[in-house]
Amino acid sequence: MKYLPLFISLLILSLVSCHSSKKSLNKKSNVEDFESFYTKFHKDESFQMSRIKFPLQGKMVDESGDTKWTKQNWLMMKVKIYDIDKKKYKVEYKKSKSTFYQKFWIEGSGFGAEYRFELLNNKWYLVYALDQNL
Repeated sequence: MKYLPLFISLLILSLVSCHSSKKSLNKKSNVEDFESFYTKFHKDESFQMSRIKFPLQGKMVDESGDTKWTKQNWLMMKVKIYDIDKKKYKVEYKKSKSTFYQKFWIEGSGFGAEYRFELLNNKWYLVYALDQNL
């Protein structure tokens, strides 16, 4: 009888622990899948605009100078990095749990672009864009 309170305490602790563990698993399942996001990002202009963190880091660089990105001057990204012509462009990309970095360029030409996506509050966003055409 003297072990009953200890047993009840352990049982309650065990149940609370299971519940917390379940919550943690559910939170992970709410994380947006990158590939689904990335496909929709390149197909749907309004979705793309909703997933760009303005003011966007980076800039456009051309012969007339540097220009900061705005909602008004943004050009829709239509081609996924996987689909870029690798015979014409050098391509580099890297994915981690919370970031996706992509870059493509024409060797020795002054043309290239870099983009970085980040997972923020379980959703993917474009947070950096550098577009260079010199």
